[in-house]
Amino acid sequence: NGYTNSRQMLQQLACHSVRSNINTSQRVSHRRSLGTFGQPNSRQTSLSFRSIEGVRSYAKKAKKPKKGEVTEEGSDGEFPSNSSLEKTIKSIESSFGKGTIVSLDSHVGADGQPIPVISTGSIALDNALGTSGFPRGRIIEIFGPESSGKTTLALHVIAEAHKTGGKACYIDVEHALDPSWAKKVGVKTSELLVCQPDSGEQALEIVDMLVQEGAMDVIVVDSVSALVPKAELEGEMGGHHIGTQARLMSQGMRKITGNLGRQNKTVLIFINQIRHKIGIMFGSPETTSGGNALKFYCSQRIDIRKTGIIKKGETPVGTEVKVKVVKNKMAAPYKEARFDIDFDRGISKMGELVDFAVDTKLLEKSGAWYAYKGEKIAQGREKAKIYFEQNPQVAEALEKDVREALKERKNGMGEEMDEEEGNAAQPEEE
Repeated sequence: NGYTNSRQMLQQLACHSVRSNINTSQRVSHRRSLGTFGQPNSRQTSLSFRSIEGVRSYAKKAKKPKKGEVTEEGSDGEFPSNSSLEKTIKSIESSFGKGTIVSLDSHVGADGQPIPVISTGSIALDNALGTSGFPRGRIIEIFGPESSGKTTLALHVIAEAHKTGGKACYIDVEHALDPSWAKKVGVKTSELLVCQPDSGEQALEIVDMLVQEGAMDVIVVDSVSALVPKAELEGEMGGHHIGTQARLMSQGMRKITGNLGRQNKTVLIFINQIRHKIGIMFGSPETTSGGNALKFYCSQRIDIRKTGIIKKGETPVGTEVKVKVVKNKMAAPYKEARFDIDFDRGISKMGELVDFAVDTKLLEKSGAWYAYKGEKIAQGREKAKIYFEQNPQVAEALEKDVREALKERKNGMGEEMDEEEGNAAQPEEE
C-alpha cells in the first residue's frame, strides 16, 4: 500500500494500535481467528482488529510517500539521505580515525593545485613528464639496458632534492655505487644515506620503515633485479625458485603503497634491468624482472636508452640518451626526451638550456652567434654553454624563464584542443 517496506508499516501500526475493551480471553480468540500484527513471540505488543478490512482501511489512511521524496530510509528506498550519510561518515571516522573518508576537492592536485614534485635535473625530461619532475608520494620505475644512464638519472634526482634541503637514501642492492661519480653529478655525499641490505626482504622492510617515518624526500632502490629472496640465499646454487622474487615484490608493493600515499612526501624510485623472453618470434621480447606488480603500482615508468657516443676527436666524452615515458598517471604518456650525459658531470644541463632557450625564443640565434636580451654572448653552441657555466646566476634566471615558457606553451596547447573539440561538437549550419 505504498510503504517503503513491511517493517515500516508494522512500526506505524504498533504506534497507532487500536485500543479495544476486549478482555484477555477475547484477545486470544481474536489472535487465533484474525492473526496478530507485531513482533513475533512478543507479549507486550499485541495488535488486534475486529476484521482484516480494518487493517486495510487503516493502512490506506496513512500518508503515502511521493516518488522522489526523501524519507528516513532514503529516496524510494534506494539512496540514503544527507543526514543518514553524515551519520555513516561520523561512524566511519569514529571507528577508523578522522580523515578516513574525505571529498575529492581536498585531495592533492584538486582545483588546479600544483602537485609537489622533485625535478629530474633535465629540462627535457621534466617537460616530457608533464609535471615538471617526479611527483611526491608515488612510485617511479627507471629501466633500460646496461650503461644507459639509469643510476645517473636517479643520482640527479637526489642532487635536486639536496639543492632544496631535502634528504635522500640510496638502497645499494647491487653494491656498485661510486661516491666519486655521485659527487660529480652534484650529490652531497655527506648527507646521502646508503644502505646495502643482505636480502630482498630486508631491503623492502627498510624502505617501508623509511616511508612510514616520512623524513625522506627521495629513496632509490638499485636495483629490483638484485633483490634476492631469503629462500634463494639459503638454497643451493642452481636451485629452482620459481616466482619467489615476483611474490616478494607483489607483497612489498601492497605494504609500501599505502604508507607512501599517506605521507605524500617521498619519491620512491626503483631501478630495473631488462630481460629477454625465450621463444618470442613476433613483437618485442624485452621485459623487466620482478614480475608485473611493480608495473601496476608505478605512477610513471621511464625507458632510458643510449643512442650514440659523443666524441672530441677520437676521444669519447659522453653519450646521447633518449628517454621515453611509457606509463604516466599524472599526464599524457608516450612522450620522449633527448639529452646528453657527459662523463665528467652527468646530464649536460647547459646544452639543454641553450637548445630550449632558442626554441622558446628567449635566446636569439643569428648564424653561429647567440644573443641574450639583445647582447651577443658567444659564437657557437659550445661557447654558449661555457658562458652559462661561467655565469650561474644568468643561467638560473634563463632556466626559470624557459620553464615558465614551456608551461605556458603546454597550457596553450590544452586550450586549443578544448576549442577544437568544442567546434567539432557543434553541428554545422545548413
